[in-house]
Amino acid sequence: MGDPKGFLTTSRADWPRRSVQERVRDWDEVYVHGALLPIIGDQADRCMDCGVPFCHEACPLGNLIPEWNDLVARDDWRAASDRLHATNNFPEFTGRLCPAPCESGCVLAINQPAVTIKNVEVAIADRAWERGYAPPQPPDRLTGSTVAVVGSGPAGLSAAQQLTRVGHTVVVYERDDRIGGLMRYGIPAFKMEKRHLDRRIEQMAAEGTKFRTSVTVGRDISADELRGRYDAVVLATGATAWRELAVPGRELAGIHQAMEYLPHANRMCEKERGGEKERGGERERGGERGEEPGGFDELSAAGRHVVIVGGGDTGADCLGTAVRQGAASVTQLDIYPLPARERDEDTEPWPTYPKVYRLSAAHEEARDLGTAQTADADARLFAASTLRFGGDGAGRVRELHLVEVTAGARRPRPGTERVLRADLVLLALGFSGPGRQDGLIDQLGLDLCGPDGSAGAPDGSAGGRGVIRRDGGFATNVPGVFAAGDAARGQSLIVWAIAEGRSVAAAVDRYLTGSSRLPASITAKDRPMSV
Repeated sequence: MGDPKGFLTTSRADWPRRSVQERVRDWDEVYVHGALLPIIGDQADRCMDCGVPFCHEACPLGNLIPEWNDLVARDDWRAASDRLHATNNFPEFTGRLCPAPCESGCVLAINQPAVTIKNVEVAIADRAWERGYAPPQPPDRLTGSTVAVVGSGPAGLSAAQQLTRVGHTVVVYERDDRIGGLMRYGIPAFKMEKRHLDRRIEQMAAEGTKFRTSVTVGRDISADELRGRYDAVVLATGATAWRELAVPGRELAGIHQAMEYLPHANRMCEKERGGEKERGGERERGGERGEEPGGFDELSAAGRHVVIVGGGDTGADCLGTAVRQGAASVTQLDIYPLPARERDEDTEPWPTYPKVYRLSAAHEEARDLGTAQTADADARLFAASTLRFGGDGAGRVRELHLVEVTAGARRPRPGTERVLRADLVLLALGFSGPGRQDGLIDQLGLDLCGPDGSAGAPDGSAGGRGVIRRDGGFATNVPGVFAAGDAARGQSLIVWAIAEGRSVAAAVDRYLTGSSRLPASITAKDRPMSV
């Protein structure tokens, strides 16, 4: 490390965000452009170079964090890029989207604010692109083996890139019209602008990976056709079977799943941004509202009282999106109690990832703008459970009835029922596993199980329950078919998806050639550190 006392003399400083009033008027990333590099060297110097770096264990990618912290502190950006890309195919994605469990595992975090590992990571990645340190890496020769990757999220893309680079011919199939999975249409641009995704896809194409969009495997191409055409298949379709809210009034119009709302908003955003380029940057009022030209947009939050049911990251993405669309009010319900500000060492000891109060950019915006009808903190109501929805004579939702619940058992507290005005309700309750509506799982005859590997027979309703069963080497019960990412692990973080993609690539390479030099940081049975 450059400064042995850096962690004692330098305070933590995060990448500053643009003012709320400025950033809610556009879809650009929330951070101040150019404000990270002037501070990042000193921040990297806070790394203690500790003897046992638990940040390695907290991150499933096994990132060489102390090494690239030291290289950034010494201004050796090329070497830092090499160390970073040695374990992570897409650090510009994780540096923007990952909640950074590595920082919770930082040894400095025992009694001080952790090193800004996530900010150092994204600074290295961005500098690597600026200086040409991330060129395409096409293979020296082809192996003659072919692999189909179904799904183009972070797990599918990382698997495809690793397999392409060792010489296999890889084709990625995506049901949407553009590559990227949830990073394309699920993650709002204010969290990660799509140019970062486009740049990596161009790199992968230059390396030799082939992409097939608007193809639903199971319908447009059958499972038998896929297996007959390729030597191995990797299923990385994600966990798309969303959880429902079975309460009275659910059938009313105006109640939608978050993953109906967010993809629509992302498409409208890209359409608007494309139109701005054609108009030389001039904004049109219709584009700000997110309306279809000349018509009513069922999925726009503009002018509506919005209630988001679910307290996770997807709900926060809905919150930031609704604010930018010009909602009349936005309130988010979280069934869990208001978290403490500091880690509880008895129940969530270091180095586990604690459930503490965090203020995302979207929550900061909602707090400062006062978007919520009523809130415990920022725009959130904690320990809140939905009882029922009320509608008008036309069958549209107009109100949400909720009740406070106890911690743990989540039993209703008598006398705490209240009503929120709601013209648009968004359900962000998570996902139970891969969807089955395309028929792929049934055509292949795949076994399903619970996310922990326990028996969990699918029931066929709402896309079925359970994730794809696999062994410790990512292989399913069907020879030559492997599964990675949320489809097999269950809903998880982007770093786990990339780690799964890299590790399944090593398993597929070994299956095809008998051995593999590709790194694998996890097994299919590994789980995050927890108590």
